[in-house]
Amino acid sequence: MDTTDEAILAALRDDARASLSDLAAALRLSRTTVRARLARLQQSGEILGFTVVTRSDVRADPVRGLMMIEIEGRGAERITRTLAGMAALRAVHSTNGRWDVIVEIGTKTLEEFDEVLARIRKLDGVVASETSLLLKTRKAGQAAS
Repeated sequence: MDTTDEAILAALRDDARASLSDLAAALRLSRTTVRARLARLQQSGEILGFTVVTRSDVRADPVRGLMMIEIEGRGAERITRTLAGMAALRAVHSTNGRWDVIVEIGTKTLEEFDEVLARIRKLDGVVASETSLLLKTRKAGQAAS
């Protein structure tokens, strides 16, 4: 991945719905270059998918929380891929410090939330975790430009 790829990813983080033409113009690249690089980033697994978070998504997850996860040895990449595929996980973050990965979980019930925690704790290589329920959110999403 080079600086052009990083610029494409940054532009998509800012507006994941941007067209190829808009991305190309903003980055001063050709549409063909942007299309080819996006395809390569997807093929290499750098881009796992595209998503949108709506107000109704937040309402659909009345039980939300953060789970901090410690991973043993060199299993972080494998475990992160597994976590990224779990439907109840809204985000998967790598981090520094005590915890290797922090995941954002959203479910309809506490029972579902508990099942997700159990599934994660059973993953080979997960050695410790700590979970906090989110009680109230005062600010979410990115700040307006």
